[in-house]
Amino acid sequence: MIPAPGAGSESTKKKRRRKRPANRAPQNQDNSITHQVSVPPATKNARKNERGPSDYAKRVDEVSAGGLVINFSGSAGLLIGRVDLKDSSRERLLWSLPKGHIEIGESPEEAALREVMEETGIESRIAHSLGVIDFWFMAGGKRIHKTVHHYLFHEVGGTLAPQVTEVDEVGWFPLHEIVERLAYPDEKKLIARNGNLFL
Repeated sequence: MIPAPGAGSESTKKKRRRKRPANRAPQNQDNSITHQVSVPPATKNARKNERGPSDYAKRVDEVSAGGLVINFSGSAGLLIGRVDLKDSSRERLLWSLPKGHIEIGESPEEAALREVMEETGIESRIAHSLGVIDFWFMAGGKRIHKTVHHYLFHEVGGTLAPQVTEVDEVGWFPLHEIVERLAYPDEKKLIARNGNLFL
């Protein structure tokens, strides 16, 4: 018996082989499956984000200046108060040293004098430096690295008044109460460290 042309021939067998689906694992000669693990794009992205969004947030450097103003009599220091936004009653004030951003062309000393005047209404002169504080925080999806130059000032004039829209209250406090009144640990440490200069 003569087989039909091409029947069982190697070339026909090759033609008849079905293509393996793309998602099916390849087989070895002994018909065992070779496992290939592919990572879906979503999983890859998830791994990239394991470190958290803050690791990829844009870094912004900010420089400010301010400090502690001592009154004419040398008995009290000047602080600014802002409402604690975490306090639902909106009655708690966070007391801190007056300070603000250094503008283009300003020295830290010039900025400190201007900011004290703007935030408190008090004119002052700088006695000397108290030191520099730097810290990190998140705001608006950005990692902020803030450096603040602090000075000791002496009152020379002006009228006590909080800056509208920026400060809720301003006040003079006995020098021995300043550290206790300050809300932020870095400022507490700075004033405590320099307490012998004005207490």
